[in-house]
Order: sequence, then C-alpha cells, then structure tokens
Amino acid sequence: MDNQGLKSYRNFRGRDRGPRRESEFHKDPYKEKVLDLRRVTRVVAGGKRFRFRVTLVIGDENGTIGIGIAKGLDVQSAVEKAKRAAKKNLFKIPLKERTIPHEVQAKFSAAKVLIKPAVPGHGLKAGGAVRVVLALAGVRDATAKCLGRTPNKLTNALATAKALQQLKIKGDGSR
Repeated sequence: MDNQGLKSYRNFRGRDRGPRRESEFHKDPYKEKVLDLRRVTRVVAGGKRFRFRVTLVIGDENGTIGIGIAKGLDVQSAVEKAKRAAKKNLFKIPLKERTIPHEVQAKFSAAKVLIKPAVPGHGLKAGGAVRVVLALAGVRDATAKCLGRTPNKLTNALATAKALQQLKIKGDGSR
C-alpha cells in the first residue's frame, strides 16, 4: 500500500466516524441532590408491590431551580425519571447579588416557609429541604424558617419553590 492509500485509510478508520453523540461533548450544567427517597407500597390481591419514590432538586446555582418527583421499580430508574421531571419544572428566580430581593412567605399543604434576605457574608441560615433548594438556586446569603409543623421534605421543598416563585425585582413587571 502506498503512502496516500495508508493516509486515507487512517482517516477513514480514525477520525471520520460521523456526528458525535450528545453525551460525548454535552455536560449537564445542573447540579442535583436527592432530597428524599422512600419505599412506597401498593397492596394488590397477591400481596404488596414495592416501588421507590424520589424527590430530586436540580439547579445551576445561578438562579435556575427545578424540583422533580418520580417513582420507579428501582432507585436508579426513579432518580433518572425524577431528574427528567425536574428539568421540565425549571424556573428562574431573580437574585440580588448573592441574596433574594425581598422577604417572601409561602404555604404548600401543611408546610409553611419564610425566607428573608441577608447582608453579604451572612451565609445561608436554613435547615433541611429549604437549605438544599436555596443552595442549588444560588442563594448564598439568606435566613429561612419552616413555620409549619411538618417534617416532610417534599412539602417543605415545594413550599420553598412556591415562595421563590413569588420573588420580584423592584421596578420590573416580570419575575
């Protein structure tokens, strides 16, 4: 084989393999955190059927956040389904430097959440599900309190999301 033939053979075998798959060059910009993982049961005639319910929070730490809930036969499939659900539920919140523009309060089911802005350097003073949601949203300085009596992470996270959706920037008609 001459040099020209060898060169074209290398190009054919090595570099020119067609379009790349998305997974080869696309990195997901969102960080994710599994907030809650529960084994749920459905009672049928033959006994009990077990599935897993996952509550997952994703965010880019720059004002975009989403919460997804999904069930699956195993944990891994439930997490993947919850991640897809969270990407469908993404919303943007306005950030004022490292904090929120104003105080907000929201209620979802039995969960009630109060979030207040804080001065730079104060840190994120929040607990449980509220802390995870705020951190993945990119809020670095704020104080939050769960006013409801429920310890349920799912309802506390959804109350936090509802509160963050109420945020508005002064003088701006949009959220």
